[in-house]
Amino acid sequence: MADEPLVLGIETSCDETGVGIVRGTTLLADAVASSVDEHARFGGVVPEVASRAHLEAMVPTIDRALKEAGVSARDLDGIAVTAGPGLAGALLVGVSAAKAYAYALGKPLYGVNHLASHICVDQLEHGALPEPTMALLVSGGHSSLLLSSDITSDVRPMGATIDDAAGEAFDKIARVLNLGFPGGPVIDRYAKEGDPDAIAFPRGLTGPRDPAYDFSFSGLKTAVARWIEAKRAAGEEVPVRDVAASFQEAVVDVLTRKAVRACKDEGVDHLMIGGGVAANSRLRALAQERCEAAGIRLRVPRPKLCTDNGAMVAALGAEMVARNRPASDWELSADSSLPVTDPHVPGEAAHTHDHVHEAGKENLYP
Repeated sequence: MADEPLVLGIETSCDETGVGIVRGTTLLADAVASSVDEHARFGGVVPEVASRAHLEAMVPTIDRALKEAGVSARDLDGIAVTAGPGLAGALLVGVSAAKAYAYALGKPLYGVNHLASHICVDQLEHGALPEPTMALLVSGGHSSLLLSSDITSDVRPMGATIDDAAGEAFDKIARVLNLGFPGGPVIDRYAKEGDPDAIAFPRGLTGPRDPAYDFSFSGLKTAVARWIEAKRAAGEEVPVRDVAASFQEAVVDVLTRKAVRACKDEGVDHLMIGGGVAANSRLRALAQERCEAAGIRLRVPRPKLCTDNGAMVAALGAEMVARNRPASDWELSADSSLPVTDPHVPGEAAHTHDHVHEAGKENLYP
């Protein structure tokens, strides 16, 4: 095996079929097949639709990634796949595909954690992660503060959302404003033309007795929806741009304030932001401003690497190979609630794993 392992990663935790290929910390391919248009008419992701889309897109997306990377499947040093958390049916498609390819190729299989992968992807952009690193992950399903001293084995939750995730709140407010789905990009776009101080929306869990690092966006979502309803009931025009800007400011204010506080409290001088909402322009700008004021170095991958993708899974898989972490075995299954404290799912029957791989290498793949 080369000093820098060549790993293919498969991501199917939600509505995007992502396949990435990395060599060490160098990104070679990042192929994505999104089913977001199929969910738009429902105003959110439909699990059964997502699972079917993954089935249809899997093989073509893997072929496209291999072609883009200019490598053969035989050249791979391992196959990594998101084992959880995520939508159970969607995860099962990815895990099943990863098992099939690993078996046929005679390569080790690594079931990895979706959240840990979102942290590790930053290595493809800014080099090796400092140890420790504080990570703020914000997406449609997660709003978490995590402290990682070793991305392959030690990720500690500091705080998380107790109700709606930030991305979920963006989607719901966009729906109330009749702006469509997904809500994050369109809210960001409208907010650029609005006044973030126009409406004083609440900041959840920011009182002196509230949990220092946990998040809550349900109350904010309700407050914004009621404000809009009151305007409409009074026959007044809703200032969409000001609502979008004021709502967005309330979200990113809390996210960045708590993240910087966690860094200070833990003595960590690096903050990494990931997840789909990390593509939000105001979140990036405010985080940069507050990190600079606090003497903290901010690391945020480019927007395409913030959303769900196979590159992040491949990045964590490559780190597992490089650090000689144990591979998963054929009992690997999808776990929709896999805790972030389990960055990967190691196997217990290494000798059986190797034996089956040898059989697969000889008999199944031309």
